[in-house]
Amino acid sequence: MTAAPTRNPVAVSASSAFKAPATMRALFKHHAGTELKLDTARKVPTVGPRDVLIKVKKAGICGTDRHIWEWDAWAAGRIPVGITTGHEFVGHIVAVGSAVTRYQPGMRVSAEGHISPGTGFNARTGAAHIADEMVILGVDRDGCFADFVCVPEDNVWPVHESIPDHVAAVLDPLGNAVHTVMEAGVSAQNVLITGVGIIGLMAVTVARAAGASRIFVCDIDPKRLALARKLGAVEAYDAREKGWVEHLRKQTHNGADVLLEMSGAPSAIDAGFNALRPGGTAALLGIPSKPYPFDLTNHVIFKGAKVLGINGRKMFQTWYQMEALLLSGRLELEDIITHQLPMERFAEGFKLMQTGEGIKIVLNME
Repeated sequence: MTAAPTRNPVAVSASSAFKAPATMRALFKHHAGTELKLDTARKVPTVGPRDVLIKVKKAGICGTDRHIWEWDAWAAGRIPVGITTGHEFVGHIVAVGSAVTRYQPGMRVSAEGHISPGTGFNARTGAAHIADEMVILGVDRDGCFADFVCVPEDNVWPVHESIPDHVAAVLDPLGNAVHTVMEAGVSAQNVLITGVGIIGLMAVTVARAAGASRIFVCDIDPKRLALARKLGAVEAYDAREKGWVEHLRKQTHNGADVLLEMSGAPSAIDAGFNALRPGGTAALLGIPSKPYPFDLTNHVIFKGAKVLGINGRKMFQTWYQMEALLLSGRLELEDIITHQLPMERFAEGFKLMQTGEGIKIVLNME
């Protein structure tokens, strides 16, 4: 990989001159139930010695945020009432803590939302993204659906000047796609992607940019299947139609070389493993809503499959890979980022996600 390109800061008030307001706007979980509420007098985060305070410009609505909005079983068991949500964003640094040495006010930045304790085996051996006692922005601590967000210095990611704001606001989910694709090793391989939601669609363009031979997808949404074709899929199967697995096998050497599972749907997972050739690699990012019976014997053991569990982004290998792909100009994201709305229209943004009319929704926070 080439050296990281220069990132130019944008001039705003210096840390010593910046005076944070006492309050700000923020979307927060106001009760143990559906939806979020806009608070126009939320307290601005306090900046610790090694923290960075960021004025949020744009923030992406994530599938996790939808779970929180709908207050499903996962959200009810995980999300503390009162928290400011959101974890995908771009903004400018306005203040830094007294011990911060790497960043300055004025820099345009995003941030890794998994906040590692920095201690323990995984945190110290290159697997900080799955470290014990991990804290997640917008899930375990106040997030970015606000005028200001505070993150540790170690989590800050300076955004290259060539990457536009609306793309920089969705680096978090794009990183999920890049992590999955890169771990699976798709170059010169026949790739099957099960589930073309936001991250599945991103995986199509990432896999194409990473040198996949042919990309096959399956889903039940005709609009997203059509978009997957536009992004580079050679076949887009309706998962409800019989015979698509057999058709894929005939187009390949008895199955896909690589399965990228993005749906979390039990039927799609099983079909994906059925469509994977013996000796193939399966990278699993989708999360089933609850445990279900899985045919380990035939899907994995007898098939000799290599199975990879994918969580978040590697810190920070995935970020460097993602930046390199974006700067190459080979990623097509404009059709995936379908809506940009003012923060005050947040409810409309969530509705667009729920109905399927929108794919990736970005809130303009300024």
